Amino acid sequence: MERQDDNISTLQTLCFEQGIEIDLLTLHRLVRYGECLEEWNHKINLISRKEDAPVIIKHIFHSLLISLYHSFNESEYVLDLGTGGGLPGIPLSILFPRTRFLLVDATGKKIAACQAMIKELDINNATALHTRVEELKDVMFDTVLSRQVAPLDKLCSYSGRLLKKGGTLICLKGGNLESEITKALDSSKYHNGFPSRIELHPIHSASPFFSEKQIVIACG
Repeated sequence: MERQDDNISTLQTLCFEQGIEIDLLTLHRLVRYGECLEEWNHKINLISRKEDAPVIIKHIFHSLLISLYHSFNESEYVLDLGTGGGLPGIPLSILFPRTRFLLVDATGKKIAACQAMIKELDINNATALHTRVEELKDVMFDTVLSRQVAPLDKLCSYSGRLLKKGGTLICLKGGNLESEITKALDSSKYHNGFPSRIELHPIHSASPFFSEKQIVIACG
């Protein structure tokens, strides 16, 4: 109980410092998700088991920072590509309960874990689907999210055919991205002209744990 209270206090403080509006019920659900994520991680590999930062910061708060650069609305349909343990889709679906999210991953065990967590947390606006992104057909999205380690040009190639006109790909990435960005822009002609431009938003000021992390926004 003490650890739960500490996590709630930590997340509340971090969100307040960044101007992310969040109520107490949402804080509790996000912290409970973090607990579920750790519980499932003992059974299957969802996140690193040698963490250099608390899950509430490294995974949940990290995901919420996307909201500083993108406003999720009621009519939006969002794809979380390669969701793994539900990141960043589950935290964002909790923060934005009126936005629809589809979480996909090619690993069945990970999706089973996501489905169980979505059910336990009573999340009504998120669905987890076991599929490869290449197999998604007859569906289009307003926004694609990814926390995968995949190269940016590969993520853009997936997103180019799944995004509506003017859609956006948002990635959480780290390190020097200059060559990745150049390659992604150069290959846009093969991906329906996507992306037309790419924005970088460093998030080192949000936490010392994000010293080399950036939010990458590729626009159509």
